[in-house]
Amino acid sequence: MREDIRRLLQAYEPARQQPDPPLPPAGVLLLLHDRPGGPHVIFQKRTDHVRDHKGQVSFPGGVMDPGDPDVRYTALRETHEEIGVHPDHVEVLGQLDDMVTVSNFLVTPFVGWLDRYPYEWRFSSQEVAYLLEVPLSHLRDPRNLVPDRRIINGREYVLQAYQFGNDLIWGATARMLGNFLDLLRALE
Repeated sequence: MREDIRRLLQAYEPARQQPDPPLPPAGVLLLLHDRPGGPHVIFQKRTDHVRDHKGQVSFPGGVMDPGDPDVRYTALRETHEEIGVHPDHVEVLGQLDDMVTVSNFLVTPFVGWLDRYPYEWRFSSQEVAYLLEVPLSHLRDPRNLVPDRRIINGREYVLQAYQFGNDLIWGATARMLGNFLDLLRALE
């Protein structure tokens, strides 16, 4: 599947956004790895100690530092800082559509493949409460796509979310995941 995803992403032209005024750039990593039973996607449950997105399920990643050469570097650096994955252990397969978040960041998601399993996760206890290793087959199953009602800036929205046990993958993470899963339909 890794090669299929690589080819798919190489042929894909991600949508770019240039908000006016510009927003702080951020990079995240949709990280896959092979396990018995097929590929899994790594998510993190954020702690209540972080400034933004307390308690939410997200991809590892964060805001671009002034010394980062590009957002791809940011996504890999942040993944290392948050869950201990060394950048040399990740093959970046491609990029998804840029996303403007309600927290006013311009997020560029990358898709990466972890070259080993099992992995010795070492995550930041300040930022990450725990990891979720979600089977890709679970995320592709429409029965796990659920409506999620949120009040954002005083308006009610019904957004798509993904249920995994007691955890809900929603918001920008769910939209990025949806972008990826939509692309995967070409492999069916």
